[in-house]
Amino acid sequence: MDALPGTYALMLQADRRQTVQVGRLGQLAVEPGCYVYVGSALGPGGVRARVGHHSRLATRPHWHIDYLRRTATLRHVWYSYDSVHREHAWADIFARMPGTSIPLLGFGASDCACPAHLYFFPRQPRLDTFRRRLRATIPNHSRVDRVSPKEIARLV
Repeated sequence: MDALPGTYALMLQADRRQTVQVGRLGQLAVEPGCYVYVGSALGPGGVRARVGHHSRLATRPHWHIDYLRRTATLRHVWYSYDSVHREHAWADIFARMPGTSIPLLGFGASDCACPAHLYFFPRQPRLDTFRRRLRATIPNHSRVDRVSPKEIARLV
């Protein structure tokens, strides 16, 4: 993973039911299953810095995802490098995948018109399915790769 601009999706696993207060946004009813959070990293440090931040538990939460990270385990990160703002296209693709739901409106999307940037799936979506849908939407999109938390820890 490089310090280049890009888009990422955090694949998080929750193993038990609980309620999480997400700043002023409200309460998130966490159910067992997979949570997918989509973000972009176009600033200094790029994807490596942003994913590095999300791989650690924040002592003082800054982003909505920092609250969920306290209760859900990071399993994988899907990412691509691109200086074009693609997180909204990725969010739209996840929103349209079978079995998805939006657990809390506005989560991760306070600065855009998307209903949310957090999606719930009973089981983690398949990377090959996501890649296919992404290519159908944006044919010239750069390759989407996957990295584990152990690999992230070695890089940041």
